[in-house]
Amino acid sequence: MIKRILVTGGAGFLGSHLCERLVNQGHEVTCLDNLFTSQKNNIEHLEVKPNFKFVRHDVTESYKFEIDEIYNLACPAAPGHYQYNPIKTLKTSVLGTMHALGLGKRLDARVLQASTSEVYGDPDVHPQPESYRGNVNPIGPRSCYDEGKRAAETLMFDYRRMHNSRIKVVRIFNTYGPRMHPFDGRVVSNFIRQAVAGEPLTIYGDGKQSRSFCYVDDLIDGLILAMNTPDDFTGPVNIGNPVEFTIRELAERVVRLVGGATKIELARPLPQDDPKQRCPDITLARSVLKWEPTVQLEDGLKRTIDWFRSVDMTQYRAPTPNY
Repeated sequence: MIKRILVTGGAGFLGSHLCERLVNQGHEVTCLDNLFTSQKNNIEHLEVKPNFKFVRHDVTESYKFEIDEIYNLACPAAPGHYQYNPIKTLKTSVLGTMHALGLGKRLDARVLQASTSEVYGDPDVHPQPESYRGNVNPIGPRSCYDEGKRAAETLMFDYRRMHNSRIKVVRIFNTYGPRMHPFDGRVVSNFIRQAVAGEPLTIYGDGKQSRSFCYVDDLIDGLILAMNTPDDFTGPVNIGNPVEFTIRELAERVVRLVGGATKIELARPLPQDDPKQRCPDITLARSVLKWEPTVQLEDGLKRTIDWFRSVDMTQYRAPTPNY
């Protein structure tokens, strides 16, 4: 069945891949984005499609469309972006989610909230199941994003309780792939950009902190599967890769795959509240969505490196003076 689908934040890294997948499936897709941290060139190849429309708009302001589903992805998602304007980040999470839910309520449309593993903060439970309530600093430099996403989840479930809204909450763990912003401050994009440019790879802290890395195609599979579950399944559900690597191991893999004489430097202190471990328990995704990642880190990094080598870095700018 062809559906009318709204993707907020649809010109971003994840949003553009989601729009592309939905357009290729034949759905009528509207991409809503203010291009605050995203790139118009992420979706230029879609604008020639008759079933795709781009609308430049800020989700902190109300909007109206006639649609069947809403994927609410709009929000700066990388430290270099969300710390640049923390008040704007918090408003995007809270007001943007309220506007998506309001539209969903009026149209009886499903609303999927792209939440985040950041709701778990610096976890003292490992790996993190959906039942874990987190260890989050509500007043730190990351709290604009962490608490914004936590508040967005609260709104989702309050709309469910009060209005029987058709909601889905997906907690996204570290994701990487083509169309990552080269200057977003994330570890994969930092390392690849530096290695391709022949610069030293800079590690925050001692490099022993661990992360899991999910390739973008796997992540998009998970979002679509979650959206299409029966209405009685709301989530939250973790979507991410449960295989862990230390930051040092990631740097070594990038150096080997890019080649050359690139060095690895322990050059910067670990940022405040940066989690020491982050890895999803995906038992729920496996049982309900029948989902688990299939792309191995080596293969995903190769595809991402190829994309970084293909783009003109002068077309991207660092979002803050710090990145």
